[in-house]
Amino acid sequence: MAFEGLSSRLQEITRKIRGKARITESDLKEMLREVKLALLEADVNYMIVKEFIKTIQEKALGQDVLKSLTPGQQVVKVVKDELVELLGGTESKINFTPNPPTIIMLVGLQGSGKTTTAGKLANLLRKQGKKPLLVACDVYRPAAIKQLQVVGKRTKHTSFCK
Repeated sequence: MAFEGLSSRLQEITRKIRGKARITESDLKEMLREVKLALLEADVNYMIVKEFIKTIQEKALGQDVLKSLTPGQQVVKVVKDELVELLGGTESKINFTPNPPTIIMLVGLQGSGKTTTAGKLANLLRKQGKKPLLVACDVYRPAAIKQLQVVGKRTKHTSFCK
């Protein structure tokens, strides 16, 4: 959810500065304000957001726009590169136990995309020859189990446990 908010905010500000040959300080300040708000709304720690914005500002301010990019796209590229760096910069692999099952627990705030992520992860694992089992543990939220079943059925050949 955090990236959806960030993406929509960046698209909006990119539309506003379309056609400019250089990113001005005020353009950058406005874009960074939107990035900052999106990250804070996604409950990212304030100090991390503050350092993240500072790094982006240093990298983006006054940069000449690449020939194939608009100024907005240039800032989006800088933001993307910094997000990748902030999130680790390297691909992580799941360590499967030698004796199944390998248990993966998804934890997060309500509405943060855990069920959707579980379905996508199950689909990825199924494509890798694994046999994922989705287990609904949210017994308090209405329709949580049904939602997981619907998401799981879309992945095909995924088992369920209530």
